[in-house]
This record gives sequence, C-alpha cells and structure tokens, in this order.
Amino acid sequence: MSADVFLVFDILLLVGLPYTTLLASFLHYLIFSFAIMGLGVLDNHKLEHVPGTVFLNDAGSLDLDIAVETANHLAAGLKHDKSIILIPQPSDYPEDPLNWSKWRKELFTAAFIFSCGAVGAVGPLLSTAAVPLAEGYHSSIGTFTSKYNGVLLGCVAISSLLSNSLALEIFWGAASTSLSSLTGSRALTGLGVGPWEALIPASIADVWFVHQRGFRIALFNLGIFGGINLNSPIAGAIIQNYGWRVCSYAMAGAFVLQTILVFLFMPETAYHRAEVLNLDTASRDNLPDAAQELKEEKAEHVEMTPGNGNTGGKKVGQSKKVFPSFKQMLPWSGYSHEVNLFWITLRPFRLVTSVAIVYGIVIFTTAISWLVMIAITISLIFSSPPYNFTVAQVGLTNLSGFVASVLGTLVAQPLSDGLAVYMSKRNQGVYEPEFRLPIVLSYFLFTGVGFFVWGEASYRQEPWPVPVIVGLGMINFGIQLSTTGVLAYMVDSHRELAGESFALLGFVSKTFAMGLAFYISDWLLTSGIRNAFFTLGGITTGLTLLTIPMYIFGKRLRSWHHVHFPIH
Repeated sequence: MSADVFLVFDILLLVGLPYTTLLASFLHYLIFSFAIMGLGVLDNHKLEHVPGTVFLNDAGSLDLDIAVETANHLAAGLKHDKSIILIPQPSDYPEDPLNWSKWRKELFTAAFIFSCGAVGAVGPLLSTAAVPLAEGYHSSIGTFTSKYNGVLLGCVAISSLLSNSLALEIFWGAASTSLSSLTGSRALTGLGVGPWEALIPASIADVWFVHQRGFRIALFNLGIFGGINLNSPIAGAIIQNYGWRVCSYAMAGAFVLQTILVFLFMPETAYHRAEVLNLDTASRDNLPDAAQELKEEKAEHVEMTPGNGNTGGKKVGQSKKVFPSFKQMLPWSGYSHEVNLFWITLRPFRLVTSVAIVYGIVIFTTAISWLVMIAITISLIFSSPPYNFTVAQVGLTNLSGFVASVLGTLVAQPLSDGLAVYMSKRNQGVYEPEFRLPIVLSYFLFTGVGFFVWGEASYRQEPWPVPVIVGLGMINFGIQLSTTGVLAYMVDSHRELAGESFALLGFVSKTFAMGLAFYISDWLLTSGIRNAFFTLGGITTGLTLLTIPMYIFGKRLRSWHHVHFPIH
C-alpha cells in the first residue's frame, strides 16, 4: 500500500474519529427508533396536523380504523401510484403540471439541467486563467478575483429577489479591454442569472410529486455543480488554444441556446389548484372531505385563474402532449396573480423565522461557497510549484469533481426518494420531511473529510492524484448528496412558499460567497493551504452535527412556526 493511501487513512483516524463516534451514536439512535412510531422524530402535541407531514403510503397505518378509512379514501378517488398516495393530488385538467406526460416532464428536466449548468459555469468561467489574466490587467490576484467574482456574486444575490433577465451581457465581457469594463459586464451578468437558483427548485415542487422530488433536486444540483466543475476543463482548453475572449463568446452562445430551450420546454409551472388537493398543507383530518370533494368535482367545471394556461371546461385525464402550445410558450402567458411588487420582494425575509429554512440555507450556502472558493483558488494552487500546471491542465483537475457529482446524483435516487418512501412505510405510512435528513450526514463523511485530505495533501505537496481525485472527489460527492437532502427538506417543509424560500437561499448564499471572494485569495496566502482547508473541514463538520437536533426536533419546530407565523 502506498504512502499516499496511508496519508488518507491517517487523516480519517486522527481528525474524523471523534466526530464519527458522535455520528455513529446518531445512526444507532435512528436504528433503535425504527421500532417506535415516528422513527425518532418527536411528535407534536399542539397541532392536529403539522404542514409537511402527510399520509404517503397505504402499506401501513396508525391503527385498524385508519387502515380501513384510508382504503375507503383511495377507493373514493384519491389518486395514487401503486401503493403511494400522490402528494399533492393532481386535478383532472391536462395543463396542471402534475398531469404533464412523462416525456414533457423529462424535457422540462433536461432543459433546466442545461440551463443550470450554464448558470453554474458562468461564475468560474475564467478562473483557470486567473493568474495570467491578473498579470495581463496589471492587478494582484486578490484584486482580480474580488472584482471578477465578487461583483458577479453580489449582483446574483440582488437579482435572486428582483430580476429575471437573461445573461447575454457576457458578450460585453468578451469585448472588454479593461478590468473595470470586465467588472461591469460581470455585474449585469449576475443580474441575469440570479433567479435560476430560486425558480427551478420551486418549479420542481410544481411538477413532481413528493416521492419523486429528491432525484429531480439532485439533477438540479448536478446542473449547478456540474457547470461549476465541467466549466474548468472546457474553458481551460479553449483559453489555452484560442484565448479567453473566445471562451466568453462560447459562454454567451450557451445562453442563447438556453433561451431557446426555455422558450420551447419550460412554460409556466405555477398553477391554481383547489386547496382540497394540497394534502401536505391541509389537515389529515380533512382526508375524507378531500376524497369526497374530488369524487364530486370530477365531472364539474372548475373556474381557473385567467392566464395560467388551463383550458378548463371539460373533464380530462393526464395530458399526452409532449410540447407546450405556442400560446403557453409566450413570455406573457404565465400565471396571473395580483400582488404588490414591494411586499412580494420582502416576503422571502419572513422565512428567517423558520428553523427548517434557516438550517437548509446554512448548509447550502456553505456548500456552494466552498465550491466557489475551490474554483477561485485552484489556479493559484496548481499553477505554482511543484505542480506548474498549464491553464488547460488546471481546468482538467475539476473533472474529478464532476465525476463525483454524477456518482452522487446516481445514488441520490435510493438515498433520498427511496429512503424517504421506505421510512414512511416503516412509520405506518406517515411521511415526515425529516426523513430527508439522514443523507445530509454525507456532508461530514465526505466533504468534511475531503477538505482535510485536500489541505494535508496540498501542504505536503503530494502527487496531484491525492488532492485532485481523492480530495476534490470526496468534497463534491458529499456536497451533491447533502444539498439534495436539505433542498428537498426545505421544499417538503414549506412547499407553498418554495419560491420565497429559494429566493432567500439565493440571496444569502451569493452574499456570503461574494464576501468570501473578496478575501479568500489573501487568506489562503497568509494562512497557508493546510490551515485554510482544515478550517473549512472543521466548519463543515460542525454544521453537519446540526442535522441531529433538526431530525429529532424538526417536526416540533415546523409546528411552532405554523402556530406563530401562519401563512396568509
């Protein structure tokens, strides 16, 4: 066994053992909890029904009476997929996004994966050439990265709340002749790409049922993180062979393609659905009424909100259309709802009172910031001795992160949706959003440990496969899994406020990443690689431990928020 492998085992034992012991105790708690109702999630005694908690599976029941009652509900008309009750219940109209055909849903998914990939790539677009570009603009590496990335991230934070324009301002950046001009183009680009991180997860909640969302959120993450990681090898090769301006023009071309995909495959997903269909936000005691009302309304006309794309008027089943109509593709044909722009902009900030949302924001913000930090500093590390990588070689180092993200996406299906459904069955059919949280433990097991490996290997100047394949691979694998868990938890806890939740998430994460961009290069130079990345590993580990109380007390915290801050 090589010395490099021993290095990894040493780090795992010396640094990870105390935390691993604590996490092992939590896993033991989970296993023991499988024998009791709730699976370790403490029940709430103040509300009959806590929003987010749903009866998902008819394979189990709380008691015999509920088992019989549930079977009657299914027979009365509640739609289900085999033994899984569909949450929320779809209406009987084809333009309800829940009724879209499988092909239409998957084309929508493919379109947002590409779009999110473009959004993820635009941040670290020229990071592989940061050192030569800083020299070309007669600037220090710290000043260049703070202006090039910091201004972009700041504008993305603002646009998460306000803007929905497209990022074709990259053409300006490609033609810029000064650092100030390049910085200005990045600011406008940030205003264009910001809303994507807020709108796509909310759209996933509109299109997919609760037992299907985890994998689609993993695909959203793959788009964002894959764009960050896959950008570097592609951009590095283009920059080395054709120059950074050609790379910027190619990025602008990708956004032109993105615009076409949005026009063709991504119509409005917001839909005015009868409240009785929202079984996750209504009381479980309303289940009999919901089934009866669904049965009575099957052949009735339900008046729909104008402009939402619903034809109404006659009873229909699941839509067989693959493509939206031309009318639905028009930019002004979306969901119509009278709101005050000023108050709707401030509405996301009310969610700071939700512990579930704050927890998710903290985990996701640090995860995305760590990736931004790696993208910013990777040129500084591998362009210097002993590696002396070319621009193209620096870009290729991120391939390990992309491969790890793909692997994380593949296992997200059984570890997110599959585990949630399995735990619901063990919980006598009752689904709790907290069942999404066990997967978040990967944030320490892979990302935290990966930072320790990355920092120690870089400090010892180990051969590049150790920091690149092992370190970066573990970091990205853990981030892909953990963020899938927290985003699904946020959606399932507050589906009715998913848009606002992710608007706040985008604002906070990009503001934090912007601050990081302004000092990260100088911090790395003054503190040293080892100390800097060990610090990140420690922060990651500490934040992961928050998952334990969130799993145990999460339902009571959701109840507290609903009682004191009801949604109107």
